[in-house]
Amino acid sequence: MSLPKTAYILLWYPLPSETFIFREVENAKAAGMPFRVYALYGEAARHLSPQMREVAPSVTRLGMAAVPRILADMAWWALRRPVETARILAGVPFRRWSCLEVAGENVWAMCAGFSLARRFLADGIRRIHAGWANGPATAAWVASRLSGIPFSFSARAGDIYPPDGALAEKMRAAVAILTNNKANIAYLADMAPEAAGKIRQIYNSLTLAGKSRSPVHMEPPYRLLAVGRFCRTKGFDVLVDACAILSRRGFPYQLTLVGAGMPWPTAVIRRRVRIHGLRARVFLPGFVSHDRMGELYAASDIFVMPSVVHPTGDRDGIPNVIMEALAHGIPVVATDVCGIPEVVEDGVTGRLVRQRDPEALADAVMDLAANRDRAVAMAQAGRERVARMFDPEANTRAILEFFAQTAARGVR
Repeated sequence: MSLPKTAYILLWYPLPSETFIFREVENAKAAGMPFRVYALYGEAARHLSPQMREVAPSVTRLGMAAVPRILADMAWWALRRPVETARILAGVPFRRWSCLEVAGENVWAMCAGFSLARRFLADGIRRIHAGWANGPATAAWVASRLSGIPFSFSARAGDIYPPDGALAEKMRAAVAILTNNKANIAYLADMAPEAAGKIRQIYNSLTLAGKSRSPVHMEPPYRLLAVGRFCRTKGFDVLVDACAILSRRGFPYQLTLVGAGMPWPTAVIRRRVRIHGLRARVFLPGFVSHDRMGELYAASDIFVMPSVVHPTGDRDGIPNVIMEALAHGIPVVATDVCGIPEVVEDGVTGRLVRQRDPEALADAVMDLAANRDRAVAMAQAGRERVARMFDPEANTRAILEFFAQTAARGVR
């Protein structure tokens, strides 16, 4: 395959909460994809795995230290591409962004795009790819408009739900769009019908082989596990409410709720635990690094992923922790949000329930606990499904084919 030297743009890299992107990039590089990673922000140095620390020095970073250079590069482009520079500055900042945070991210990304465009020309970049459809894709779009280098981007979850103020324009301008679940295809195609033919779906590459199978003792007290960032799409407050229902029913359990996040969602979860009197049953260990998660999976009977759709439209795609749990052979309860039903088929590979329904979550947990053999059989079916869907070798090959097949397309 003829693979173009490609700039891969992210906000942060590597990031402990984005192990799936880390694997996508590093697997592709190992397979021969000439990726060079550019991060719009500085370094996220906490909780990095040894592998992440090893690649961190190779990343080109911007951040606040790059402001003088960015301003100089904006002036450089203003002299060489005055009309396009004026169009960018007059247009991009004034889209209908969903909130001030999103506006700030995209304005920074726009400014960074001026500097990246110049760097890409100097670095011999032939293709630009953004790992997310929000700020990174805005930087890629601006850099492409200035440099003439074609760009593509990935559309995943919270970066497109809700859509930012320029998503449809970025779709029309991109040469290709990559998404990691089937549920996103119709959503994106409806947003920009003329760009529908550019959309390609490839599941994430996950390292699932070699995961030790959890014993799943399924004996009281039943050990429940939930993992994820404490944010508005995870539904952990609903899970705590479900735990209160389990306690009222006299169901013996312990929940380990792993994760950390923004102060407000964290405070809401802790308050829910306190109000329901669940401190002796619900444990909040905080962030646990990926290389230590195996111990928690091995000690668990049931994994719960209570994802919800936020009123803004924000939602998960397919949380990778579901696949991790199934790879360990743990029975899963999850909600019917976005791409999750592609993995968790009710009664076949796990239990799938309505979102924001703590009674349904509690019922599903008790259903799995009542019949260990049936629960383990569903987990085995789920393990086999994720091994096929998220195979790193097949999906890395698909990523390389994606870039090879679209390499010759020009900017639109």
